[in-house]
Amino acid sequence: MVLLYQMAGITQCATGLRIVGIAHMTIGLAFSAMFGIRGLRKALGLCAAALVLAFSPGQGAQGAGGELATGSQSGLPVPRFVSLKSDRVNVRGGPSKDHEVVWVFARAGLPVEITAEFENWRRIRDWEGAEGWVYHSLLSGRRSAFVVKRKTSEELAPLYETADPDSAVKARLEPGVLGMIKRCSGAKCHFIGEHFNGYVPQDRLWGVYPGEKID
Repeated sequence: MVLLYQMAGITQCATGLRIVGIAHMTIGLAFSAMFGIRGLRKALGLCAAALVLAFSPGQGAQGAGGELATGSQSGLPVPRFVSLKSDRVNVRGGPSKDHEVVWVFARAGLPVEITAEFENWRRIRDWEGAEGWVYHSLLSGRRSAFVVKRKTSEELAPLYETADPDSAVKARLEPGVLGMIKRCSGAKCHFIGEHFNGYVPQDRLWGVYPGEKID
């Protein structure tokens, strides 16, 4: 069995900007991929290496009568998950370029949740619950996710060979492992990343809603 694990560390720290690096290593495959995670909010004024994974999003807002709420600009559901299109995404304090950049994402493909729309701007929420505004063209409809830690257990997330309930476990993934979502049944998601390809329990991923089905 292959074990995928992650190691957190600071790769860059400058005044008003932190880029946190996460190295994913595979025992038996010996690879690592460093990537930036999220810029430091100015109010903090310090560097930290911890990737917080405790935040859990809701199922999605319901409008009057129980229908799913939709964005005023796109007509798509709000909230909804998307991914970052660019390796550098400025997150601003409001929906215009006149607003200050409050942090910077430095890794394409990270999942974020759209919580509001205003003209060509989208308010996004990250895995820590922090919110800011991003220009719409910097976001992609491609779905990604990363493994999150159970609140009550240190157990690693199993990566199954198939979506079958009796499928064999071929690897275990630690919190922070990033991958793309190909489909979800509501119970498991087909989860693909560098050097791994399999099915992960849906409740172990941040980037998909509980019970959400993706074809």
